[in-house]
Amino acid sequence: MFDFLKSRAALAVTILLLAQAAVLYSSVKPEVIPESRPLRALPLDMGPWSYQQDFEVDQETQDVLKADDLLLRGYQDAGTHRAGTLFVAAFRSQRNGKAPHSPKNCLPGSGWTQLSSDLYSIEVGNPQPIVVNRYIVQHGDDRSVVMYWYQSRERVIASEYRAKFWVMADAIRLNRTDTALVRVVMPILPSDNADPANATRAAVSFIQAFFQPLRHILPA
Repeated sequence: MFDFLKSRAALAVTILLLAQAAVLYSSVKPEVIPESRPLRALPLDMGPWSYQQDFEVDQETQDVLKADDLLLRGYQDAGTHRAGTLFVAAFRSQRNGKAPHSPKNCLPGSGWTQLSSDLYSIEVGNPQPIVVNRYIVQHGDDRSVVMYWYQSRERVIASEYRAKFWVMADAIRLNRTDTALVRVVMPILPSDNADPANATRAAVSFIQAFFQPLRHILPA
C-alpha cells in the first residue's frame, strides 16, 4: 500500500483531485496574479559570464508555449570562452490552459536525439542544493548538455508531475498558479573528445552565476 502511495499513478490521482479542488476554489475567488519584472531585466554580466546576444523566439514556439514572458539569451565565459544559452518561459497564470512544455518533448521535435538523462544536484547558495534534469542530446555531429527545471515561489522542481502537483497545491493554498520553465544549453566542444564533463561543469558554473539574479526577478 505504501509503495503505491509513492507511485506515479498515486501522484497522478492526487494531482487530479487537487486540480478539481483548485477549479472549484477559483470559481469563487479571483486568482492572485503576482507582480513581476520583465525577464529582459536579467543582468547582462553575471560572474564570469558576459552577455552575447538576445535571440528571437520564433512565432511558432511562442504560439505553442503561450507564455507571458520569454527570454532566450546567449552568454559566454570570459575565461574559457564557452558559450551557453539561457531560455526562460514565465507563466503568470496557468488557469487558462497555459502551461510549460517539457524540453524532453520539444527537443526531439527540433531534431535532437536524447543520448542520456539523469538528475543533477547543484549548489546555488540556497540552504539546500537544487536538483535539475540533465540531458545529453545530439543533432547530427553536434552534441550538447541540457539542464532544465520548473521554478515557482523559490521552489525548484525537476519532475513535471511534481511541478503540476505544487501548482495545484499553490492554487488551493495561495490562489496562485505562476511558474517558470528554466533551461540551459551548453554545447559539447570538439576539444571535449565527446566527454560531456567539461560542458556539464560549464553549465553548472552558468547556472550558479544566474540563479540568484533570476530568482529576484521571478515572483517570490
